[in-house]
Amino acid sequence: MNQTKYIFVTGGVTSSLGKGIIAASLAKLLQARGYRTTIQKFDPYINVDPGTLNPYEHGECYVTDDGAETDLDLGHYERFLNVPTSQANNVTTGRIYLSVIEKERRGEFLGKTVQVVPHITNEIKERMQLLGNSGDYDIVITEIGGTVGDIESLPYIESVRQLVWELGEHNGIVIHLTLVPYLAAAGELKTKPTQHSVKTLMESGIKADILVCRTEHEISEELRNKLALFCNVKREAVIQSIDASTIYEVPNLMLEEGLDVVALKKLDLPKKAAPDLKNWNTFLRRLKNPKHTVNIGLVGKYVEMQDCYKSILEAFIHAGAANETKVNVVSIHSEHIDANNINEKFSGLDGILVAPGFGERGIEGKIAAVQYARENKVPFFGICLGMQMAIIEYSRNILGYTDANSTEMNEHTAHPVVNLMEEQKTITDKGGTMRLGAWKCEIKKDSLAYKIYGKETISERHRHRYEYNSNYVAQLQNAGLIASGVNPDTGLVEIIEIEDHPFFIGVQYHPEYKSTVANPHPIFVNFVAAAVKAKKK
Repeated sequence: MNQTKYIFVTGGVTSSLGKGIIAASLAKLLQARGYRTTIQKFDPYINVDPGTLNPYEHGECYVTDDGAETDLDLGHYERFLNVPTSQANNVTTGRIYLSVIEKERRGEFLGKTVQVVPHITNEIKERMQLLGNSGDYDIVITEIGGTVGDIESLPYIESVRQLVWELGEHNGIVIHLTLVPYLAAAGELKTKPTQHSVKTLMESGIKADILVCRTEHEISEELRNKLALFCNVKREAVIQSIDASTIYEVPNLMLEEGLDVVALKKLDLPKKAAPDLKNWNTFLRRLKNPKHTVNIGLVGKYVEMQDCYKSILEAFIHAGAANETKVNVVSIHSEHIDANNINEKFSGLDGILVAPGFGERGIEGKIAAVQYARENKVPFFGICLGMQMAIIEYSRNILGYTDANSTEMNEHTAHPVVNLMEEQKTITDKGGTMRLGAWKCEIKKDSLAYKIYGKETISERHRHRYEYNSNYVAQLQNAGLIASGVNPDTGLVEIIEIEDHPFFIGVQYHPEYKSTVANPHPIFVNFVAAAVKAKKK
């Protein structure tokens, strides 16, 4: 292909309709037909990135190999496509304005009055075409965050209008995702919200090429014709997106609806071969027909909101399918764990995962969870802060350092077994300043970690400020807490484990970020396998 084609996905009526899943599903189908496809997300909030956002505000912060703190939708993109994303795949209003203001300060606008149009819109269009201009992709799908009509989204909608016009016919199309609600009192689906949403989009100068309608009930042929007529789209371009039991069914549903065929037709591209979804459907079959069931306790402080641990939950789905096992994740709030209820809360669990997080809230509950898993021989997996809690627990209960702690929780502890990295001590800006992105780790042979990975050198993604204090590594190692993975450049410990235990591992990095349908993460796969084994005993 000589020219990259662009697909823009907008949303209407309400948020959380699943633009990211529709974008990822379409990308999967196009990829399965042989097209080099990527997806990017443009978010309308003024934060430069989600790195400083509370998880309750925006769900988890997803981290790429190049260290970008991004929207959680990028996790869906990677899980569906099995292709790494980067800084260029997620752009916010804050980043756009920051870039334009920095250019203005440097005098790059030659004294012109800097305005939303053309300066902000030009910056947006430039970012929208960044991946397309790389020559690496045939089709770039761009998801526009927010809902059409939001004041925050207006510059993006205007940029899409300009770019579709500039690209010319068949080079850029717009997919509008909207809601067709069911009114129980009337006993019918209603198209009016969709009509108003499309009208709002048209008021901004954009005509939707394809309409994807989220619904809880089947949309009749009569309603499809009505939507086509009043929303000014072809009948074949009215696509139903009905509720599915799992997001991984959506590519097949979109294939049945012909979303990829309609998109290719409007982009004047050949259909090529039928999508090769053999491996995808093998995964789905294993997911839907488990032979085992395990209960895994997810111990965290943000458990009220599932999106806070989105990548972990999806990694369990991938690992469960790999083991032909249904993984029931039992959310346990770490603030609500104490000596009086811990046996009750943890009874019936086949494995315990202590989740990542920041701050001192709920810390003692996490430490108690580690102790329970260690003493009761329950398969244990600690991620980032979860690994740090394992170090603290071992220091307190095995070494006898009863006040051992992380300086994140107690700056004056006599035994700072987890400490702030030296280069972090002078940092005042919180955004984008942690240890981020992919870092190497060298694994000791004859360790659980080596058995899991099957190789001595790995690369995993990080997002943290505090590290295992090197001054305590030897003492804890002699006491049985093995440092089985170390960063070759910094000497910092990346993996800890205990030998006399069915499965006990803690990692400083975030393995959940690299788990995909095609490549379930090996730690999650082995952790679920250990839970299955523990349950059989």
